[in-house]
Amino acid sequence: MSDLRKERQQARVQQPERDPAFLRKVIIAAVIVAALGVTYYVGYRHRMHRYDNFARCLSQRNVKMYGAWWCPHCIEQKKWFGDSFEYAPYIECGVPGDTTQVLQVCRDAGIKHFPTWQFPPTGERVEGEMPLGDLSMRTGCPLNE
Repeated sequence: MSDLRKERQQARVQQPERDPAFLRKVIIAAVIVAALGVTYYVGYRHRMHRYDNFARCLSQRNVKMYGAWWCPHCIEQKKWFGDSFEYAPYIECGVPGDTTQVLQVCRDAGIKHFPTWQFPPTGERVEGEMPLGDLSMRTGCPLNE
């Protein structure tokens, strides 16, 4: 046998055998981490988009929310919807970068305070934050929590 071949054979003999129990533990840990990741993602998506149908229903019923980007009550109202707010019937009244001007569409509608909710067919208005449960009762849109 050549010296190089002997060295290779000796190196193979000196390598410690992999412990099957250790390998099993690594695989189990990886599966657990993956399962937790999937569970978190699915739970997060459900929690953040649970009001999609409710917000769409409000839009279909022609309910309107007038607000301004700088209004803390509007920001809070938006948080209650979470990511579902993208489907909410929102009309921006604030001019970007300016907290003193109001867009013409809101002046024409007679909006004085933010947020203001307007309900058809009577055009009744409610100023201020409205809990989602109250919106559901007033409009008949199911909240589906």
